[in-house]
Amino acid sequence: MKTIFFFLLVLCAPTLYAQKPLPVVYLPDNLTIHFISPEPIRYVDISTKELAGDLPLKNVLRLKLRDSLQYFKGSVVTIAGEKFIAQYRLLPGYPGVPTEISIVPADMNPLDISGVGLSQNQLKALALSLIAKKPEQRMEKVKAFGIEGRLNHVYTVGDYIFLDIGYHNKTNLKYDIADLRFRIDDKKVTKAANNQSVEIRPEFVLFDSPAFSRNYRNIFVFKKMSFPGNKVLHTELSEKQLSGRIVTLTISYQDILDADILPN
Repeated sequence: MKTIFFFLLVLCAPTLYAQKPLPVVYLPDNLTIHFISPEPIRYVDISTKELAGDLPLKNVLRLKLRDSLQYFKGSVVTIAGEKFIAQYRLLPGYPGVPTEISIVPADMNPLDISGVGLSQNQLKALALSLIAKKPEQRMEKVKAFGIEGRLNHVYTVGDYIFLDIGYHNKTNLKYDIADLRFRIDDKKVTKAANNQSVEIRPEFVLFDSPAFSRNYRNIFVFKKMSFPGNKVLHTELSEKQLSGRIVTLTISYQDILDADILPN
């Protein structure tokens, strides 16, 4: 009986461990193909030196045959994003085949990488859901040079903090944004003490707005942060010269602790 079972297992082994065929992409001579990813590409592996490739954009892989190549037999390309990995078999092609390849869910295998967190697409979707909400409260506010800055809300999702920040221009002078920086500073600064300032950068910013005439609102996403009660988070909005109006909004650690949970 054991002999029969072992014989059946050997016969079934190729079926049990057979890998599904890779999707085929044709690569013509003297043409370039572009793989378009739904999220930023983190890693690319090309199984042959016969191909030249680069990432002209964070979610676009560009491939072509090297000019010195006489004959292309085929290759395999592996593309990994933040949450997926996909493989394609490249074969010699002819003019007229598609040269723009979208990486679709059917071609993807999920990646479970510890510590990666949410993808850029997931952060964008959550930020868009927040910007669609009408601000219900003003947690912090500041006024300077005819500009009113306000912290509308703080949300948290897993290890991420979402800051909903807005500005209102009460003047008739358009505000051209030079920079918007975030720093953790001492709450009180004396002449005898050295001010310890640490700049932090958002993991994601919803809008890239160069200027505003009346109203500006944006969502800034940070990895989980903590700082002692004697320090505050400063949001510094600075204007391009020559005017150079600077508006500094102060966010306390208590504001971060009072964050609402946003369903993921």
